Amino acid sequence: MKNITVIGSGTMGNGIAHTFAQHGFNVALVDINSDALNRAIQTITNNLDRQLKKGAIDEKVKADTLNNITIYTDLAIAAANADLVIEAATENRDIKLKLFKQLSEICGDDTILASNTSSISITQIASVTKKPENVIGMHFMNPVPIMKLVEVIRGYATTNEVTSKVMELALQLDKSPVEVNDYPGFVANRILMPMINEAIYTLYEGVAGVNEIDTVMKLGMAHPMGPLQLADFIGLDVCLAILNVLYTGFGNQKYAPCPLLVNMVTAGHLGVKSGSGFYKYLAGIKEITLADKFSNG
Repeated sequence: MKNITVIGSGTMGNGIAHTFAQHGFNVALVDINSDALNRAIQTITNNLDRQLKKGAIDEKVKADTLNNITIYTDLAIAAANADLVIEAATENRDIKLKLFKQLSEICGDDTILASNTSSISITQIASVTKKPENVIGMHFMNPVPIMKLVEVIRGYATTNEVTSKVMELALQLDKSPVEVNDYPGFVANRILMPMINEAIYTLYEGVAGVNEIDTVMKLGMAHPMGPLQLADFIGLDVCLAILNVLYTGFGNQKYAPCPLLVNMVTAGHLGVKSGSGFYKYLAGIKEITLADKFSNG
Protein backbone atom coordinates (compact mmCIF):
# COMPACT_ATOMS: atom_id res chain seq x y z
CA MET A 1 0.00 0.00 0.00
CA LYS A 2 1.37 3.37 -1.03
CA ASN A 3 -1.58 5.68 -1.71
CA ILE A 4 -3.54 6.67 1.40
CA THR A 5 -6.68 8.80 1.46
CA VAL A 6 -7.68 10.42 4.75
CA ILE A 7 -11.21 11.80 5.09
CA GLY A 8 -11.55 14.67 7.54
CA SER A 9 -8.94 17.32 8.31
CA GLY A 10 -9.67 17.86 12.00
CA THR A 11 -7.42 16.87 14.89
CA MET A 12 -7.43 13.15 14.12
CA GLY A 13 -7.46 13.49 10.34
CA ASN A 14 -4.52 15.86 10.11
CA GLY A 15 -2.60 13.75 12.65
CA ILE A 16 -3.17 10.59 10.60
CA ALA A 17 -2.19 12.39 7.39
CA HIS A 18 0.96 13.76 9.07
CA THR A 19 1.97 10.31 10.31
CA PHE A 20 1.53 8.52 6.98
CA ALA A 21 3.23 11.33 5.03
CA GLN A 22 6.21 11.37 7.39
CA HIS A 23 6.66 7.65 6.74
CA GLY A 24 6.82 8.12 2.98
CA PHE A 25 3.24 7.43 1.91
CA ASN A 26 1.37 9.49 -0.67
CA VAL A 27 -1.49 11.08 1.26
CA ALA A 28 -4.67 12.61 -0.14
CA LEU A 29 -6.29 14.66 2.63
CA VAL A 30 -9.92 15.43 1.82
CA ASP A 31 -12.50 17.67 3.48
CA ILE A 32 -15.58 19.48 2.21
CA ASN A 33 -14.22 22.72 3.71
CA SER A 34 -11.18 24.22 1.98
CA ASP A 35 -10.47 26.54 4.93
CA ALA A 36 -10.33 23.50 7.22
CA LEU A 37 -7.83 21.89 4.87
CA ASN A 38 -5.63 24.97 4.94
CA ARG A 39 -5.78 25.02 8.74
CA ALA A 40 -4.84 21.33 8.77
CA ILE A 41 -1.75 21.94 6.66
CA GLN A 42 -0.77 24.79 8.99
CA THR A 43 -1.25 22.51 12.00
CA ILE A 44 0.89 19.81 10.41
CA THR A 45 3.56 22.41 9.59
CA ASN A 46 3.53 23.67 13.18
CA ASN A 47 3.84 20.13 14.53
CA LEU A 48 6.72 19.40 12.17
CA ASP A 49 8.42 22.58 13.37
CA ARG A 50 8.12 21.31 16.96
CA GLN A 51 9.72 18.03 15.92
CA LEU A 52 12.45 19.98 14.13
CA LYS A 53 13.12 22.13 17.18
CA LYS A 54 13.46 19.00 19.35
CA GLY A 55 15.87 17.44 16.86
CA ALA A 56 13.49 14.56 16.09
CA ILE A 57 13.54 15.36 12.34
CA ASP A 58 15.58 17.48 9.94
CA GLU A 59 14.52 20.02 7.31
CA LYS A 60 14.44 17.37 4.57
CA VAL A 61 11.98 15.20 6.51
CA LYS A 62 9.78 18.24 7.09
CA ALA A 63 9.83 19.18 3.40
CA ASP A 64 9.24 15.60 2.24
CA THR A 65 6.35 15.15 4.67
CA LEU A 66 4.57 18.27 3.41
CA ASN A 67 5.27 17.33 -0.22
CA ASN A 68 3.67 13.93 0.38
CA ILE A 69 0.30 15.52 1.24
CA THR A 70 -2.17 16.74 -1.38
CA ILE A 71 -5.45 18.36 -0.30
CA TYR A 72 -8.83 17.83 -1.98
CA THR A 73 -12.42 18.89 -1.53
CA ASP A 74 -13.71 16.26 -4.00
CA LEU A 75 -13.98 12.81 -2.42
CA ALA A 76 -14.30 11.01 -5.76
CA ILE A 77 -10.99 12.41 -7.01
CA ALA A 78 -9.19 12.00 -3.68
CA ALA A 79 -10.16 8.34 -3.25
CA ALA A 80 -10.13 7.12 -6.85
CA ASN A 81 -6.64 5.57 -6.71
CA ALA A 82 -6.41 4.83 -3.00
CA ASP A 83 -5.00 1.57 -1.68
CA LEU A 84 -6.37 2.45 1.74
CA VAL A 85 -8.98 4.99 2.80
CA ILE A 86 -9.13 6.07 6.43
CA GLU A 87 -12.27 7.90 7.48
CA ALA A 88 -11.68 10.36 10.33
CA ALA A 89 -14.88 12.37 10.11
CA THR A 90 -16.96 13.41 13.11
CA GLU A 91 -18.14 10.63 15.44
CA ASN A 92 -21.62 10.45 13.89
CA ARG A 93 -23.07 7.13 12.71
CA ASP A 94 -25.18 8.57 9.87
CA ILE A 95 -22.29 10.59 8.45
CA LYS A 96 -20.01 7.55 8.50
CA LEU A 97 -22.59 5.29 6.84
CA LYS A 98 -23.12 7.84 4.08
CA LEU A 99 -19.36 8.17 3.51
CA PHE A 100 -18.74 4.42 3.32
CA LYS A 101 -21.61 3.93 0.92
CA GLN A 102 -20.02 6.58 -1.32
CA LEU A 103 -16.57 5.03 -0.97
CA SER A 104 -17.94 1.65 -2.00
CA GLU A 105 -18.99 3.21 -5.30
CA ILE A 106 -15.80 5.21 -5.82
CA CYS A 107 -13.03 2.81 -4.84
CA GLY A 108 -11.67 -0.31 -6.50
CA ASP A 109 -12.56 -3.80 -5.31
CA ASP A 110 -9.19 -4.23 -3.57
CA THR A 111 -9.24 -0.95 -1.67
CA ILE A 112 -9.30 -1.35 2.10
CA LEU A 113 -11.79 0.96 3.80
CA ALA A 114 -10.93 1.82 7.39
CA SER A 115 -12.68 3.94 10.00
CA ASN A 116 -10.96 5.80 12.81
CA THR A 117 -14.18 5.56 14.83
CA SER A 118 -13.70 5.27 18.57
CA SER A 119 -16.96 3.44 19.26
CA ILE A 120 -19.30 2.95 16.27
CA SER A 121 -19.77 -0.61 15.00
CA ILE A 122 -17.44 -1.58 12.15
CA THR A 123 -19.91 -4.32 11.19
CA GLN A 124 -22.66 -1.73 10.80
CA ILE A 125 -20.41 0.57 8.78
CA ALA A 126 -19.38 -2.34 6.55
CA SER A 127 -23.02 -3.34 5.95
CA VAL A 128 -23.59 -0.40 3.59
CA THR A 129 -20.62 -1.31 1.35
CA LYS A 130 -20.33 -3.74 -1.55
CA LYS A 131 -17.39 -5.58 0.02
CA PRO A 132 -17.79 -5.64 3.81
CA GLU A 133 -14.86 -8.04 4.02
CA ASN A 134 -12.57 -5.10 3.11
CA VAL A 135 -13.83 -2.86 5.92
CA ILE A 136 -11.91 -2.54 9.19
CA GLY A 137 -11.40 -0.21 12.13
CA MET A 138 -8.12 1.62 12.52
CA HIS A 139 -8.50 3.60 15.74
CA PHE A 140 -5.54 5.92 16.28
CA MET A 141 -4.93 7.76 19.56
CA ASN A 142 -4.54 11.52 19.92
CA PRO A 143 -2.00 13.05 19.27
CA VAL A 144 -1.49 10.62 16.39
CA PRO A 145 2.17 11.41 15.57
CA ILE A 146 3.15 10.65 19.18
CA MET A 147 0.83 7.94 20.53
CA LYS A 148 1.92 4.39 19.73
CA LEU A 149 -1.36 2.48 20.01
CA VAL A 150 -3.60 1.62 17.07
CA GLU A 151 -6.72 -0.42 17.84
CA VAL A 152 -7.36 -2.60 14.79
CA ILE A 153 -11.03 -3.61 14.90
CA ARG A 154 -12.31 -6.58 12.94
CA GLY A 155 -15.90 -6.34 11.75
CA TYR A 156 -18.00 -9.49 11.46
CA ALA A 157 -16.96 -9.95 7.79
CA THR A 158 -13.40 -8.56 7.89
CA THR A 159 -10.98 -11.10 6.39
CA ASN A 160 -7.74 -12.36 7.90
CA GLU A 161 -5.88 -10.96 4.90
CA VAL A 162 -7.21 -7.44 5.38
CA THR A 163 -6.52 -7.59 9.11
CA SER A 164 -2.94 -8.76 8.53
CA LYS A 165 -2.31 -5.99 5.99
CA VAL A 166 -3.54 -3.30 8.37
CA MET A 167 -1.58 -4.71 11.30
CA GLU A 168 1.58 -4.71 9.16
CA LEU A 169 0.84 -1.19 7.94
CA ALA A 170 0.59 0.07 11.52
CA LEU A 171 4.00 -1.43 12.24
CA GLN A 172 5.41 0.46 9.23
CA LEU A 173 4.20 3.64 10.93
CA ASP A 174 6.20 2.69 14.04
CA LYS A 175 2.94 2.04 15.90
CA SER A 176 1.90 -0.83 18.15
CA PRO A 177 -1.29 -2.37 16.70
CA VAL A 178 -3.65 -4.41 18.87
CA GLU A 179 -6.32 -6.56 17.23
CA VAL A 180 -9.77 -6.44 18.86
CA ASN A 181 -13.26 -7.59 17.95
CA ASP A 182 -16.24 -5.41 17.11
CA TYR A 183 -18.24 -4.70 20.26
CA PRO A 184 -19.40 -1.28 21.53
CA GLY A 185 -16.43 0.85 22.59
CA PHE A 186 -13.98 -1.86 21.50
CA VAL A 187 -11.34 -2.11 24.28
CA ALA A 188 -9.97 1.42 24.81
CA ASN A 189 -13.24 3.27 25.27
CA ARG A 190 -15.14 0.42 26.89
CA ILE A 191 -12.66 0.70 29.77
CA LEU A 192 -11.77 4.41 29.58
CA MET A 193 -15.21 6.02 29.27
CA PRO A 194 -16.80 4.38 32.34
CA MET A 195 -13.76 5.59 34.33
CA ILE A 196 -14.19 9.14 33.04
CA ASN A 197 -17.94 8.96 33.66
CA GLU A 198 -17.34 7.75 37.24
CA ALA A 199 -14.90 10.62 37.80
CA ILE A 200 -17.61 13.03 36.64
CA TYR A 201 -20.12 11.37 38.97
CA THR A 202 -17.60 11.77 41.81
CA LEU A 203 -17.56 15.51 41.11
CA TYR A 204 -21.34 15.65 40.57
CA GLU A 205 -22.00 13.98 43.94
CA GLY A 206 -19.67 16.36 45.77
CA VAL A 207 -17.12 13.76 46.83
CA ALA A 208 -14.21 15.97 45.77
CA GLY A 209 -13.33 18.85 43.45
CA VAL A 210 -11.86 18.79 39.95
CA ASN A 211 -8.23 19.21 40.97
CA GLU A 212 -8.54 16.75 43.84
CA ILE A 213 -10.04 14.00 41.65
CA ASP A 214 -7.37 14.40 38.99
CA THR A 215 -4.58 14.54 41.59
CA VAL A 216 -5.72 11.26 43.17
CA MET A 217 -5.57 9.48 39.81
CA LYS A 218 -2.27 11.05 38.77
CA LEU A 219 -0.37 10.53 42.02
CA GLY A 220 -2.18 7.44 43.27
CA MET A 221 -2.60 5.50 40.02
CA ALA A 222 0.36 6.90 38.04
CA HIS A 223 -1.90 8.26 35.29
CA PRO A 224 -0.10 10.96 33.27
CA MET A 225 -3.31 12.99 33.10
CA GLY A 226 -6.32 13.00 35.42
CA PRO A 227 -9.65 11.70 34.02
CA LEU A 228 -11.35 15.10 34.03
CA GLN A 229 -8.46 16.80 32.25
CA LEU A 230 -8.37 13.89 29.81
CA ALA A 231 -12.10 14.30 29.15
CA ASP A 232 -11.46 17.96 28.31
CA PHE A 233 -8.66 16.92 25.97
CA ILE A 234 -10.84 14.32 24.20
CA GLY A 235 -13.83 16.65 24.05
CA LEU A 236 -16.81 16.34 26.38
CA ASP A 237 -19.14 16.03 23.39
CA VAL A 238 -17.09 13.08 22.13
CA CYS A 239 -17.15 11.47 25.59
CA LEU A 240 -20.93 11.87 25.70
CA ALA A 241 -21.35 10.39 22.22
CA ILE A 242 -19.23 7.34 23.10
CA LEU A 243 -21.08 6.78 26.37
CA ASN A 244 -24.36 6.91 24.49
CA VAL A 245 -23.07 4.25 22.08
CA LEU A 246 -22.07 2.06 25.04
CA TYR A 247 -25.39 2.66 26.83
CA THR A 248 -27.42 1.86 23.70
CA GLY A 249 -25.25 -1.08 22.69
CA PHE A 250 -25.22 -2.85 26.05
CA GLY A 251 -28.42 -1.53 27.61
CA ASN A 252 -26.66 -1.38 30.97
CA GLN A 253 -27.23 1.51 33.37
CA LYS A 254 -23.54 1.60 34.30
CA TYR A 255 -22.84 3.25 30.93
CA ALA A 256 -25.48 5.99 31.34
CA PRO A 257 -23.82 9.41 31.01
CA CYS A 258 -23.62 11.49 34.18
CA PRO A 259 -26.17 14.38 34.20
CA LEU A 260 -23.29 16.81 34.80
CA LEU A 261 -21.65 15.73 31.55
CA VAL A 262 -24.94 16.13 29.69
CA ASN A 263 -25.45 19.62 31.17
CA MET A 264 -21.93 20.76 30.31
CA VAL A 265 -22.21 19.61 26.69
CA THR A 266 -25.63 21.24 26.38
CA ALA A 267 -24.16 24.48 27.73
CA GLY A 268 -21.31 24.33 25.19
CA HIS A 269 -18.52 23.59 27.67
CA LEU A 270 -16.74 20.97 25.56
CA GLY A 271 -13.22 21.13 26.98
CA VAL A 272 -10.10 22.33 25.21
CA LYS A 273 -11.87 22.85 21.88
CA SER A 274 -14.32 25.39 23.35
CA GLY A 275 -11.90 26.96 25.84
CA SER A 276 -13.66 25.61 28.92
CA GLY A 277 -14.74 22.31 30.40
CA PHE A 278 -13.66 21.00 33.77
CA TYR A 279 -10.77 23.43 33.33
CA LYS A 280 -10.53 26.80 31.61
CA TYR A 281 -8.01 27.12 28.78
CA LEU A 282 -6.63 30.61 28.17
CA ALA A 283 -3.58 31.04 25.94
CA GLY A 284 -2.45 27.53 26.83
CA ILE A 285 -2.89 28.11 30.59
CA LYS A 286 -5.10 25.64 32.44
CA GLU A 287 -7.26 26.96 35.28
CA ILE A 288 -10.03 25.40 37.36
CA THR A 289 -13.46 26.41 36.04
CA LEU A 290 -16.79 26.65 37.80
CA ALA A 291 -17.72 23.08 36.88
CA ASP A 292 -18.11 22.37 40.60
CA LYS A 293 -21.21 24.59 40.68
CA PHE A 294 -23.13 21.82 38.87
CA SER A 295 -22.38 19.30 41.61
CA ASN A 296 -24.76 18.24 44.33
CA GLY A 297 -22.17 18.77 47.06
